[in-house]
Amino acid sequence: MVVSFKERLGLFVNNRWLVFVAAMWIQSCAGIGYLFGSISPTIKTSLNYNQRQIARLGVAKDLGDSVGFLAGSLCEILPLWGALLVGAVQNFVGYGWVWLIITGRVPVLPLWAMCILIFIGTNGETYFNTAALVSCVQNFPKSRGPVVGILKGFAGLGGAILTQIYAVIHSPDHASLVFMVAVGPAMVILAFMFIVRPVGGHKQIRSTDGLCFSFIYSICLILAAYLMGVMLVEDLIDLSHTVITIFTLILFVLLIVPVAIPVVLSFCEEPRVPAEDPLLPTEPEKQEPGKSANDNHEIIFSEVEDEKPREVDMLPASERQKRIAQLQAKLAQAAAEGAVRVKRRRGPHRGEDFTLTQALIKADFWLIFFSLLLGSGSGLTVIDNLGQMSQSLGYDNTHVFVSMISIWNFLGRIGGGYFSEKIVRDYAYPRPVAMAVAQVIMAIGHFIFAMGWPGDMYVGTLLVGLGYGAHWAIVPAAASELFGLKKFGALYNFLTLANPAGSLVFSGIIASSIYDTEAEKQAQEHHHGPQVARSLLSTVLSLDEPLKCDGSICFFLTSMIMSGLCVIAVLLSMILVYRTRVVYANLYGKSRT
Repeated sequence: MVVSFKERLGLFVNNRWLVFVAAMWIQSCAGIGYLFGSISPTIKTSLNYNQRQIARLGVAKDLGDSVGFLAGSLCEILPLWGALLVGAVQNFVGYGWVWLIITGRVPVLPLWAMCILIFIGTNGETYFNTAALVSCVQNFPKSRGPVVGILKGFAGLGGAILTQIYAVIHSPDHASLVFMVAVGPAMVILAFMFIVRPVGGHKQIRSTDGLCFSFIYSICLILAAYLMGVMLVEDLIDLSHTVITIFTLILFVLLIVPVAIPVVLSFCEEPRVPAEDPLLPTEPEKQEPGKSANDNHEIIFSEVEDEKPREVDMLPASERQKRIAQLQAKLAQAAAEGAVRVKRRRGPHRGEDFTLTQALIKADFWLIFFSLLLGSGSGLTVIDNLGQMSQSLGYDNTHVFVSMISIWNFLGRIGGGYFSEKIVRDYAYPRPVAMAVAQVIMAIGHFIFAMGWPGDMYVGTLLVGLGYGAHWAIVPAAASELFGLKKFGALYNFLTLANPAGSLVFSGIIASSIYDTEAEKQAQEHHHGPQVARSLLSTVLSLDEPLKCDGSICFFLTSMIMSGLCVIAVLLSMILVYRTRVVYANLYGKSRT
């Protein structure tokens, strides 16, 4: 069959892999919040803020990055390009105004107004995240783990990518980084906002999809290794601007390479009738003639769980389904004869489409939320205080650790998506098992930070970055499996509230208070005589100058608290695993038989 170029171009524009690649590029700009560790010292110096004021800006940043109710609602009302445009405008206005303030082009605003600007600028990310995830999860309904992991991974890697681009700008004015954060994402969104959308991707399944995912995984690993190597070389060796430019051009090539997949599928292969992925992982049940699907599921038997022997859940999936079907048939006959009662189901069951209101009354939803709050909130505390943590231990270049945690965050998201997909596909284990593993890794990382051993910044950044990143690949996929795709945007954006809630308590209150307390103690110890110390301390505080703390003691107690919270998060995740084990066996058990 001869296919014209125009027809192939139409296939290319509507190819789900093109949407996926464009979403990856957009997500590369959705990680500007991770640059706060590089931006905050510039704001602190320009506006003479102390650590508590910077912590408040950090909380505003986390709120903006996580409060996505409006983004979720607009993605259901507006076309996705409209939601992306709103996000781009917010990003440009928020960070653009901050840049004007710190460069002296407009009057300085009070702290509360600066918090609002940071909130507005960072809130643009929620539109990028929601649009990318909603479109790609719908286009790849049976590959949610890899898709979410890769997309969220690129959001985590955004900090390292933007830092490398900033190195090419080579501006002595550190405020230019804020300008780049304001302008760069807006330009990328305007370029790709019409591409990212649902394209009926569940009807485009091909036998080569596994190979395509392997190719993208390979590019992701090469990209992470390349950025890590470039970062270390630039830190250890004084390179010329030409060499840095070449390094950045290679980075752009690696980012562009994945577009080869939709190009090959659309222009090099012969068109074929593709298979179709069901939007839900469960297979449609056979319906009785004249009976709709809703009617078929409307009545459930209250005695099914009571009558079902426990050993049924241990059987292979096919045998288990057969036994349950036999039991339901017997109960249906008994119900017809009046021997057992039946009740009407109130609301959907796990694995079906929930509204946000329906999900909020489910224990499983709150287990996910609080486990995420403790796990990701403790990780975000490290990210927000990374500059001060490294300075307290005697490191001068904080940008290295900001870039490193961005890369480990990226690998954690990629690995979390891949690992969680393996355990549900190959073993039908609940996906939250992977979340519990990530939280164990984070607990160890926080403990290493607390100990202050040689090289602890490198090891702790590795472990906390991996664990924190894995959360954001596992949680969205698990939420879509347990509560459906129909209102996924609203469900996902509610769960992201765990981030600012954790940051507000852990970073804004616990970490900053402990840091300032230790700094005050050191300020007193450095001067002779209690009266002189009180006089000097009151002078420092009256001038509102930042107090500086040195040594591992600055974050010892904070890190130990964070480690304990991660242990609690592991327990919550394992409770969720226990509650959903039968659900995942039903969703994925059939694929193993």
